[in-house]
Amino acid sequence: MIWNDISTFLRKLKGDPLKLTSIGADVSGNDVSCSKNMIRKIENDVPNLLEVGANKAALTNITGDDVVISAFVPDDKLEAVNRAIVEILSNDGEDIGDIAGISNTPEGAGEGISYAEAKIKQDRYPDAVILAFDTYGGEPFVKDVVKSSIDAAKGMDYVTDIGGGNHGTIKIPGVGYVSDETDDPVIVATIEHIESVGIIAGAMVGAALGNKNVYMVKRGTPSYVIPGSVIFSVSAYMNGNVMDLAVPLAQRMRILG
Repeated sequence: MIWNDISTFLRKLKGDPLKLTSIGADVSGNDVSCSKNMIRKIENDVPNLLEVGANKAALTNITGDDVVISAFVPDDKLEAVNRAIVEILSNDGEDIGDIAGISNTPEGAGEGISYAEAKIKQDRYPDAVILAFDTYGGEPFVKDVVKSSIDAAKGMDYVTDIGGGNHGTIKIPGVGYVSDETDDPVIVATIEHIESVGIIAGAMVGAALGNKNVYMVKRGTPSYVIPGSVIFSVSAYMNGNVMDLAVPLAQRMRILG
């Protein structure tokens, strides 16, 4: 079944360049977690992105009070899918939150949604690693943590592209402008070889954890940490399936003996 899905997906790729787009936002009604009701509503609406033009779409990360929706998108549908993702976050969120930071002009951009975009090597079934960060008090060193993870993935074999981090004011296609004031960034790496997913994810996670007061959490974990800390979740997005890598990576990293 998986290979049939891959074959179908690859046929869609020909002549139709794809990207991975990931949009993260704090739209929760509190500052530490996401309610089951909000998550259920978002998950119910994410399949609507396929009607807008996404090839695959999912709620890939839930980290503290932040969520990330990701999609594999043809280049000519990127703007429409991005708009639709923001609409889902706005309609299903419990608070306007980061949506309020979006502006039509660079001058009006505020602390808004987080955005990551990465190219996919054509005629190759794409896999991706997605890291989503959350802070309780807007800890500024989260930018250093993000940079560490991005730098770790750069130049690694089978990494096609890396995106995200919100460095400076950026224009999100189809959505508008946001500033780099976001304290809940998302970063992505697209990967060409399935057996490299664990290697690249491990490098990105290890680099993040090397920073002070940084903790990896399972998908859906509240941010119950001492203020002054950063948490992050790590997901693999493969064949349209979301895999929480926190537990298997933590098992690999434990000391044996």
